[in-house]
Amino acid sequence: MIDPTELDQEPLLDDGADDGEDDWSDEVPAGLDSELLDAVDVTTERLGGRQTFIGATIYVPCSAEKVWQVLTDYDHLADFIPNLQESRCIASPSPDCVRLEQVGAERFLKLKFCARVVLDMVEQFPYRIDFSMVEGDFKSFVGHWAIAPLDAPDPGVQLSYGVIVLPTRLMPIRLIERHLRKNLVINLAAIRQRAVEIAAS
Repeated sequence: MIDPTELDQEPLLDDGADDGEDDWSDEVPAGLDSELLDAVDVTTERLGGRQTFIGATIYVPCSAEKVWQVLTDYDHLADFIPNLQESRCIASPSPDCVRLEQVGAERFLKLKFCARVVLDMVEQFPYRIDFSMVEGDFKSFVGHWAIAPLDAPDPGVQLSYGVIVLPTRLMPIRLIERHLRKNLVINLAAIRQRAVEIAAS
């Protein structure tokens, strides 16, 4: 957890974004079922200073093991997760974790935004993956994936993602929050679609 005493307390850069309801209907990547976006519940909470919690959940009509298979296919995540330009396992200093390098890229405000992170992934098969940034373009980026099996009559799982992010002072907070919220919605929808495709194959 981030020590609040280390947080930047200077005034926030503000992009002037609207705080209204998110609408990304015009930004659905090719190949992704746009109806799945409505299945994602996303929340944002300011934690003080420049620190923010962003979380999202989605129902996936597949087994926990099948969703786990999709989440841990680290070297191929960029094949089906939009705006994820690179994803690859790199040498880890510990056998207790998987070290993952990811690069995300997208365009907004006529600019190309790229963010690189190196994450240590600690797996608890098949229900939880905790991660923390050891290197990257944020000051801190720590969170988890969780897979919770559901009882009948809705067989499947609830997939959830939560991250506490501390951007650098050069990153406009509201713009970064909107960027992360949008990507979470799209990414969870893409993971659900991928898991259903694999389960049906």
